[in-house]
Amino acid sequence: MKKTLKYTFILLVLVMIAAGCGNNKEAEDTPAATSSEPVKIKVASLIPPMTDILDIVKPLLKEDGVDMEIVILSDNVQPNEALANKEVDANFFQHVPYMEQFNASKGSKLVAVQPVYDAIYGGYSKRYKAIADLPEGATLVMANDPSNIGRSLQMFAKAGMIKLKEGVGIQATQADITENAKNFKFKEVDLLMLARTLDDADLVAMTPAYASPLGLTPKKDALITEGKDSEFTITLVAREDNKNSDAIQKLAKRISGPEVKKFLEDKYADIALPAF
Repeated sequence: MKKTLKYTFILLVLVMIAAGCGNNKEAEDTPAATSSEPVKIKVASLIPPMTDILDIVKPLLKEDGVDMEIVILSDNVQPNEALANKEVDANFFQHVPYMEQFNASKGSKLVAVQPVYDAIYGGYSKRYKAIADLPEGATLVMANDPSNIGRSLQMFAKAGMIKLKEGVGIQATQADITENAKNFKFKEVDLLMLARTLDDADLVAMTPAYASPLGLTPKKDALITEGKDSEFTITLVAREDNKNSDAIQKLAKRISGPEVKKFLEDKYADIALPAF
């Protein structure tokens, strides 16, 4: 009887030890299973080639353990508002001066993470073949946000069309025009409306992202273009609180990788120059 009890006790101990080992193994396995799941991020954008570049980067990020959702929005304000409100983790559609003006107006803390490409800014016309052909009182159209107003006026000034107050640079407004010999009229419209004004305006200042869908390229069709010292590189943007996160840094590396560079050189050589 004593032997039977002894053996029974030993058997119970062994069962308990085995059960404990199983629980420990399950506990050890759980973090591994969790860590193998991809990190999910959302990135807001607007139009090609930005969206094309994100499409290239998406499967590459999957290899890095990051599942990126591309959120395409309908105007040039929503991507920054969504990022500031933490509805997305990053955006890719803008240059740094535009981001800085958004921060100043909204009190947000968006930050530049990775420059990607320089879009060749130009002035386009369906009516005229050269700047000299623009008539007295011609209408010049530009985007209505402060950074692109300054950018456009600076381009016009460098082309000798107008003169600006000394030192205003990209902060220029129409109030800073000191000479306008041909009495040009300036019309400011929403960024996404630029292409639609081309039929009615004498000259429209816009980036290749808006000119390209119309079959226009800076090298072949622009009457004037921006200089090479542009401050308006299209840049990946995140927030101060997440810019150094592993997922955002992996995105920054992939968006400035050889696959994106080759894509820009092969598909957009006439309108966009890699900035990395």
